[in-house]
Amino acid sequence: MTPDDAQGGASGAGTRAVYEARVERIHEHTSDTRSLFLRLSDGGQFSFIPGQFISIQIALPDGPRVRPYSIASSPEDAQPLEICFNLVTDGPASHYLFGLEVGACLNFTGPFGMFTLDRAPDCETVFIAETAAIAPIRPMIHRATVVRAHPPYRLIHVAPSGGALIYRSEFEAVAQRDRAFVFEPIIAALDPARISNPAALRELVQARYIRGDSNRSRRFFVCGVGKAVLELRDMLRGAGYERRAVQYEQW
Repeated sequence: MTPDDAQGGASGAGTRAVYEARVERIHEHTSDTRSLFLRLSDGGQFSFIPGQFISIQIALPDGPRVRPYSIASSPEDAQPLEICFNLVTDGPASHYLFGLEVGACLNFTGPFGMFTLDRAPDCETVFIAETAAIAPIRPMIHRATVVRAHPPYRLIHVAPSGGALIYRSEFEAVAQRDRAFVFEPIIAALDPARISNPAALRELVQARYIRGDSNRSRRFFVCGVGKAVLELRDMLRGAGYERRAVQYEQW
């Protein structure tokens, strides 16, 4: 979760424990998408559920702010924690994080969030993500596919170019060893205004999961930027899927 225009200051941490972490490694996925790998300074442990986020305290010229960032690594992995985010042109928080170097320290609270997957789903499940919004879904996929025998799972990842399909090789590897998991990348131009999904994605969802059959027992996890997420949510729920079966997170 990386809404760079989120409101709040350092007081937003409330009485939650504040963790100090050091940037152990930096990975550039693309010129404007980066992962920071954070290790707790005291060597302690940090527990979370796939899909949750942490709130990082950012020091800005006009005062400290708190910004949420989804955890892209899995609870089953040892530290460091991974956060993945885009560089936002007019987003001071993302510029601050892009300016950090290995060894830099930062503080955060968490974990937070209800867009989660605690255990492998027991029904057909479709995960839909837009570009870097794959971050919270990545650990969900790991949690879901660790079960040997499971219902069909599908990941639809939409990006404007092949290079923007971050973690692509990882998901392809999962699909190769797990016949019940399908990775479906879609290259489509994204609306700069972030007000609607690519037509290709809307049509795919309508044709396959709404007009294609009468099965309404599937689950969906949708994560993306802006109103696009709400459009998919309303389209699926309006077609007869239960509200709780369509989970979403809007960045």
